[in-house]
Amino acid sequence: MCGLSGIVAYDPGEFTFTALAGTPLREIRAALAGRGQYLPFDPPLAESGATIGGTVAAGLSGPGRFRFGGVRDFILAVQFADGAGQLLRGGAKVVKNAAGFDIPKFMVGSCGRFGVLVEVTFKVFPAPESWLTLRIPCANATEAATRIGQGASSRWELDALDYVHEQACLFARLGGPAGANAALAEEIKQAWPGAAILADAEASSVWSSLRDFAWAHEDGALAKIPITLAALDPLATAIAKIDGARGHFSSAGNVAFISLPEAAQTTRLDAGLRALGLRALILRGIAAPARLGISDEPAIAENIRAVFDPANRFAPLA
Repeated sequence: MCGLSGIVAYDPGEFTFTALAGTPLREIRAALAGRGQYLPFDPPLAESGATIGGTVAAGLSGPGRFRFGGVRDFILAVQFADGAGQLLRGGAKVVKNAAGFDIPKFMVGSCGRFGVLVEVTFKVFPAPESWLTLRIPCANATEAATRIGQGASSRWELDALDYVHEQACLFARLGGPAGANAALAEEIKQAWPGAAILADAEASSVWSSLRDFAWAHEDGALAKIPITLAALDPLATAIAKIDGARGHFSSAGNVAFISLPEAAQTTRLDAGLRALGLRALILRGIAAPARLGISDEPAIAENIRAVFDPANRFAPLA
């Protein structure tokens, strides 16, 4: 779909843009930054060439999802080709719209099962005046989960709160006026002894690495696992039993990204996920199955697929 590239419309005053599905994220980010705006859900893999359509199809959000929501919360409209080759539209190119079935949200994470995305419309936000990041050491995943719970329910309004298992630390990001960020950072340091403010260059490197999965194995498999905070410690324990596995827990313990050195190790991960009642989508790893863990897709998803693709041209995920 990379041939369908380009921003079709951008209205900074209305905080919306429309782009063809193959438009690179970095092109969109640059256009928004030029007007002091951004996509708050921190779309990953922008520097690796990811497109806006691929981001929607994979349902992939970055660390910023914690405060403002993910892809599903910012998409307004879609145009797509169904199984019969017809161009259909869903949603509306305005922020306030409550008419009709919310097709755009069903396209998020659909992996092409309902149709081929052609065009998408998103709402955007004003970018914060400044950012500040703290590194908070954690003795183990149990302590990390406790601190995530504290941070998520605090008055700090953290922009992002991610736990990197191999580094045994949390990264907390603040976005807002520089003075307010500094004051909140001092409060956090008092609440969490050992917390340290990162220099801007180091902080930028940390979040770039997390967004673009630079921490993950280049080969092997990369899995996205929806979780709750209660599952963070058990899942961290499970992946510790897999040789070379690496874990990044994002959005205050609402999603985990697990990297395995070899695709063959997905069998071990699959067993661990089933034991915990979790499921995973494989984002990278040609030799790996598309899904791991439990499978209980809602009936409505199959009903929608039957409407848009009655001839079954878009095969469901294996």
